[in-house]
Amino acid sequence: MSTLNRLFEVDKWKIVETSLHKEDFRLAESMTSLGNGHMGMRGNFEETYSGDFHRGSYVAGVWFPDKTRVGWWKNGYPNYFGKVINSTNYIGIKVLIDGTELDLNQVEVKEYYRELDMQHGVLTRRFTIIDGQKETEVEVVRFLSVAEPELAVIKYCVTAKNYSGEVTFTPYLDGDVRNEDSNYDEDFWYEITRQSSDYTGHLVMKTKDNPFGTPTFQVATTMNVKVEGQVTKVSHLNKEEYVENTISVTLTEGTPVSLYKYVAVTTDRDYAESELVEKGNDILKRSIEKGYDALLSEHRNGWLSRWEIADVEIQGDDEAQQGIRFNLFQLFSTYYGEDARLNIGPKGFTGEKYGGATYWDTEAYALPLYLSTAKPEVSKNLLVYRHNQLEGAYYNAAQQGLKGALYPMVTFNGIESHNEWEITFEEIHRNGAIAYAVYNYVNYTGDRDYLNEYGLDVLTAISRFWADRVHFNKKKNQYMMHGVTGPNEYENNVNNNWYTNRIAQWTLQYTLEVINSLKASGHDEKIAGLSISEEETNKWKEIIEKMYLPYDEELQVFVQHDTFLDKDLKPVDELSPEDRPLNQNWSWDKILRSCFIKQADVLQGLYFLNHEFSVEEKQRNFDFYEPMTVHESSLSPSIHAILAAELGKEEKAYEMYNRTARLDLDNYNNDTEDGLHITSMTGAWLGIVQGFAGMRTAHETLSFAPFIPAAWNSYSFNIVYRDHFMKINVSKDGVRITQEGPELSMKLYNEEVTLQANGELTVPLKNLA
Repeated sequence: MSTLNRLFEVDKWKIVETSLHKEDFRLAESMTSLGNGHMGMRGNFEETYSGDFHRGSYVAGVWFPDKTRVGWWKNGYPNYFGKVINSTNYIGIKVLIDGTELDLNQVEVKEYYRELDMQHGVLTRRFTIIDGQKETEVEVVRFLSVAEPELAVIKYCVTAKNYSGEVTFTPYLDGDVRNEDSNYDEDFWYEITRQSSDYTGHLVMKTKDNPFGTPTFQVATTMNVKVEGQVTKVSHLNKEEYVENTISVTLTEGTPVSLYKYVAVTTDRDYAESELVEKGNDILKRSIEKGYDALLSEHRNGWLSRWEIADVEIQGDDEAQQGIRFNLFQLFSTYYGEDARLNIGPKGFTGEKYGGATYWDTEAYALPLYLSTAKPEVSKNLLVYRHNQLEGAYYNAAQQGLKGALYPMVTFNGIESHNEWEITFEEIHRNGAIAYAVYNYVNYTGDRDYLNEYGLDVLTAISRFWADRVHFNKKKNQYMMHGVTGPNEYENNVNNNWYTNRIAQWTLQYTLEVINSLKASGHDEKIAGLSISEEETNKWKEIIEKMYLPYDEELQVFVQHDTFLDKDLKPVDELSPEDRPLNQNWSWDKILRSCFIKQADVLQGLYFLNHEFSVEEKQRNFDFYEPMTVHESSLSPSIHAILAAELGKEEKAYEMYNRTARLDLDNYNNDTEDGLHITSMTGAWLGIVQGFAGMRTAHETLSFAPFIPAAWNSYSFNIVYRDHFMKINVSKDGVRITQEGPELSMKLYNEEVTLQANGELTVPLKNLA
């Protein structure tokens, strides 16, 4: 485990930085990222900064297919690696004070303060700079509106504390940007049009044509600038891929001067190309008419309404409290379900690593949170996203010479765009997460119409893939899958990964159950339309019955894959601290030969199919695999926290919760400077709600089995469950559940209870250990 790198103070609602961390500037940029679902950015400075930084502004749904470059091309490789692309820098404001450019990497700075207010979605900086005898105070406020998602607002305020002089602001739009992870520093954009006047400007950029037939995108940024102060000079300039205004204002000792920069970001995903600038100007016109204070108020209220549904309150542990709120804030900054065309990238709007595309993380880790903390259509949109890309999944399977549909590991449009062979060809367990998400959604919401409209299409396509991907071993009279990579990506090209085989078997079984259910409810036409024959379903039944699932009788554990027990098995505790993290210190060959596990693999199956395994089975497998797990995937701690909590391992559950909740806040994996781990941020919520509170929904029955970590005094959270809005409060005095909604039969500590309509239920806290 890495040494904690904590730049920010612990605060329940804020991320606070009280000194300028030049050596960890990128880390601080990641931590202060903002987003509103439509767009987002890293915590870059508005003014010039000559130190090391990673400029990043991103627009949802805008990406580029970068040509796959490998040394040895293999049939089935994706032609391109899709990636989110850095777009026009629209926050830029050059600042000159009495002719000297403001650059915090060069000037003397005192009283530096930066604050990300998570409750209201506002980023603020305050600092004082010293130039000889002159002291100048600066305050900068920035927000990306959740009330007007195409709007960004910046207030830049300068106060001469002990002198009079002049400040010159140059707000600009810069389209000459690059991705840090692009091959050969490629430029993905070219200019369509630009224009400037004294207080306004616009810049329209378009992604370059590509040979793969994927769409190009136009993005227009329009700006309008207002100034409070005595203006002495105004000018404007535009040149290739760049637009600026320059406004000089008198500085009078003790009197603040403020510049307001309003920016609209519009794309041809939403409007005709010819309308982009006009639509942007319309947004700016009505926003400026409202005024800065009203815009800020609307935005703040939008965030407060989100927190009313989703907040988790912890008493007695401010670090844990900050962790869960930071994670929820960044998740909702990335995705809040308004647009079914979008999904949740692993880095969101905070960086470019992993290409910014959709991974299986969404279905496996994010969907449960959105099911409970947002309106049902938000979760449904996540599933419809996959249904809309079913054609691409069929294409992916055909590229591997297989029937059915193979959902991509990485995608923007349904076509696989991951260019590592062990992922593209072998990490096929991702299909299981898509199927499980269908089950999870229907089981949680009761929306069985979804199965007829969308769900069976997806399940049938995936089942056909599994049925073609297995092979029959005549000697053992069993079906097997060779040449796969399981969730533990520290093993490639293994045979019979238990989790992959088990989730395939389960998918086939669940698909059959859905077919029978739809038949019983008169949907024969749907089944006939998919050409599901009795011969095909009989084949599925045979595979289910004869699926090979590695098991060791002596250890009584599910074996991760055929040769896992042949390795030199030893716990992580025997590793030298200098070896950690392995992926930054060991060769890949050494990692693959070791027993050490990156993230839950067998245990992922025990988490998904939790109700199908006994407590004893979970206990044995957890005790066997967790000690060998290095948790070097951000997705790992949450699954272990949930299972540890269920098994009464309260200290381990708490340890794993803290690791997932503060993964980025404390930079556990030494990689947060690349961007935040957005999809794994759901793990903090999962660790509390499914872990400490023991929430389950097996067989469409809501149940809880709460305990409270020793370090906490109490915790509470809300969930939306079907027609019920529930608040669960767990303290050392007991468990209290209140609800708005009709009467609900549920389980509490495995006992049947009834929660009255708009009622309350209180029981003593039980010791699960």
